[in-house]
Amino acid sequence: MISEKMTEKLNDQIKHELYSGHLYLSMAAYCASIDLDGFSNFFVVQEQEERFHAMKFFHYIVEQDKDVKIFGLDQPETEFDSLEAVIDAAWKHEQKVTKRLYDLMNLANEEKDFATQSLLKWFIDEQVEEEASMLGLLKKVKLVGDKGQGIFMLDKELAERTFAPPAAEK
Repeated sequence: MISEKMTEKLNDQIKHELYSGHLYLSMAAYCASIDLDGFSNFFVVQEQEERFHAMKFFHYIVEQDKDVKIFGLDQPETEFDSLEAVIDAAWKHEQKVTKRLYDLMNLANEEKDFATQSLLKWFIDEQVEEEASMLGLLKKVKLVGDKGQGIFMLDKELAERTFAPPAAEK
């Protein structure tokens, strides 16, 4: 059984996962507005992952026989100066998410909440991939620039990305 404090923090994390999804939809809209549909698809898939993450926390709270609370979301950023600025903002956002998860893990450790530690380990492992993915994309965009043949090749590659939830996961 998880504590009330942990329940509150996990409910807050649901809000932040959903906010992340909204931020990525905003980034997808920006990319679509500059005719980079592959980059737009990349961020749509990111939104799907964030919703999956929110639901993973949702189901965990329910399984712990606690109440899920759904909170309103802050307005995500909607204006960007360039494709590079979008990807840089996404990378920085993923770093903030990592810090939030570390804070949750610290609380789980303090409370000797082994079940939540197990859940959070999955998220922390996922964040290593998320940060690396965003940083790798940022480096590629910096390498080829915001325009030209290189960006169109990246756009075509990103158009192929799909969301596939991990097997046997909620």
